[in-house]
Amino acid sequence: MDEFWIYGLFIVGGFLLGGAFTTYKSNKLVSGILGALGLLAAVGGILQLV
Repeated sequence: MDEFWIYGLFIVGGFLLGGAFTTYKSNKLVSGILGALGLLAAVGGILQLV
Protein backbone atom coordinates (compact mmCIF):
# COMPACT_ATOMS: atom_id res chain seq x y z
CA MET A 1 0.00 0.00 0.00
CA ASP A 2 2.94 2.32 0.64
CA GLU A 3 4.05 2.03 -2.98
CA PHE A 4 0.62 3.27 -4.06
CA TRP A 5 1.01 6.46 -2.03
CA ILE A 6 4.55 7.05 -3.28
CA TYR A 7 3.56 6.65 -6.93
CA GLY A 8 0.43 8.70 -6.31
CA LEU A 9 2.38 11.60 -4.84
CA PHE A 10 4.81 11.65 -7.76
CA ILE A 11 1.96 11.47 -10.30
CA VAL A 12 0.03 14.28 -8.58
CA GLY A 13 3.22 16.34 -8.37
CA GLY A 14 3.82 15.86 -12.08
CA PHE A 15 0.27 16.89 -12.98
CA LEU A 16 0.49 19.97 -10.76
CA LEU A 17 3.84 21.04 -12.17
CA GLY A 18 2.53 20.51 -15.70
CA GLY A 19 -0.48 22.68 -14.88
CA ALA A 20 1.81 25.32 -13.39
CA PHE A 21 3.86 25.39 -16.58
CA THR A 22 0.72 25.67 -18.71
CA THR A 23 -0.83 28.55 -16.72
CA TYR A 24 2.42 30.50 -16.31
CA LYS A 25 1.74 32.97 -19.14
CA SER A 26 -1.89 33.65 -18.25
CA ASN A 27 -1.87 33.77 -14.45
CA LYS A 28 1.37 33.81 -12.49
CA LEU A 29 -0.32 33.58 -9.07
CA VAL A 30 -2.15 30.36 -9.90
CA SER A 31 1.01 29.05 -11.53
CA GLY A 32 2.97 29.72 -8.34
CA ILE A 33 0.36 27.99 -6.19
CA LEU A 34 0.29 24.93 -8.47
CA GLY A 35 4.08 24.86 -8.53
CA ALA A 36 4.30 24.99 -4.75
CA LEU A 37 1.73 22.20 -4.36
CA GLY A 38 3.56 20.10 -6.95
CA LEU A 39 6.84 20.62 -5.15
CA LEU A 40 5.28 19.62 -1.83
CA ALA A 41 3.82 16.47 -3.40
CA ALA A 42 7.21 15.54 -4.86
CA VAL A 43 8.94 16.15 -1.53
CA GLY A 44 6.29 14.03 0.18
CA GLY A 45 7.02 11.21 -2.23
CA ILE A 46 10.75 11.50 -1.57
CA LEU A 47 10.19 11.48 2.19
CA GLN A 48 8.05 8.34 1.87
CA LEU A 49 11.01 6.63 0.19
CA VAL A 50 13.39 7.58 3.00
